[in-house]
Amino acid sequence: MSHESTVPDELGRPAVGASEVPEPGAVTIVVPTFNESGNVRRLLHLITESVPARLPCEVVFVDDSTDDTPDVIREAAPDCPFPVTVLHRDEPAGGLGGAVVEGMKAAGSDWIVVMDGDCQHPPSLVPELVATGERANAGLVVASRYIKGGSRAGLAGSYRLAVSRAATWLTKALFPRRLHGISDPMSGFFAIRRSEVTAEVLKPLGYKILLELAVRSRPQAVAEVPFVFEERFAGESKSTAQEGLRFLRHLAGLRTTSPLARMVAFGLIGLSGFVPNLAALWALTEAGVHYLPAEIVANQFGVAWNFLLLERLLFRDRRRHRHWADRTLRFGLIANADLVLRIPLIALLVGEFGLTVLPATALALVITFVLRFAGTEALVYLPRRRRTARTARSEA
Repeated sequence: MSHESTVPDELGRPAVGASEVPEPGAVTIVVPTFNESGNVRRLLHLITESVPARLPCEVVFVDDSTDDTPDVIREAAPDCPFPVTVLHRDEPAGGLGGAVVEGMKAAGSDWIVVMDGDCQHPPSLVPELVATGERANAGLVVASRYIKGGSRAGLAGSYRLAVSRAATWLTKALFPRRLHGISDPMSGFFAIRRSEVTAEVLKPLGYKILLELAVRSRPQAVAEVPFVFEERFAGESKSTAQEGLRFLRHLAGLRTTSPLARMVAFGLIGLSGFVPNLAALWALTEAGVHYLPAEIVANQFGVAWNFLLLERLLFRDRRRHRHWADRTLRFGLIANADLVLRIPLIALLVGEFGLTVLPATALALVITFVLRFAGTEALVYLPRRRRTARTARSEA
């Protein structure tokens, strides 16, 4: 990552690096950018017109661009009456959300305002966000399109409008407690106290950083301010089908942080595996394969399906702990051991405990499911235990 401070501070002191953010102001405006060269001059002009006269500020751009956006910011910055800093990331880890977290770490003010670089978020609202937070003693102030006075006018087309509505409904349904009092969890425009940001617990993925903050480290007091979502000044929207998939993966990761939630998700993914399993079984038996070997082979299709979904949705952030081949082998052994264990377990429940076949089978399914979940978490996706230095010395 390259760090550049593009202008000296108000006292004429030399420019400093992003790790030495200039003189703290009342608010740090964090702007994540990706190929927004056509917008940043306009954005800085709007900030200059509406913010410094009401409260001191600094602007931190966190840039993942492949175009000349950083150069355009450097050229425009000397005309601004506030410090402007550029943090260019060579590796855009975490997408836009990751960029926002980097900007928050560099902030030098008590209040941080996050806004997009496409001019759809009006900078004139920045002082009101901070003032509302101070008046309400809130840790988070959300600029909302869904309260009285707000509008989604800038959303281009019925498709984007429908997607926005669906995403808002889905997130509020999944996190009713965490998002209580937040009418617009998809908003990318908000103010948060720096003391409320716990960067270490954040795991941003994609562009919905407000959702990440609200779920993982939600402040006790939250306020809202209405705003009109304006049309993009220049360039094209970064909302793509790929970003939509990242958003769904992010939702799955947030919703399955507790063991019980992960177990439920594990079970739902396991149920979905019946579809490829039964499809493969039908195809094999239709081709003349005996049903016993067909059952064994078809089960592998279900196992592969389950493994792929677990990798993409449930344990995505834990894949780094083991090589993919190691994970694949371990998961395959655990999933197939389930079949081997179930039959003697049913026999034990019927023969030793006097259960009839149906309840014995149901109980065996529950037992093996819990064991399969625990085994998958512990043996496939948890980090390897590292030997302590004392153990290593004793073995030497």
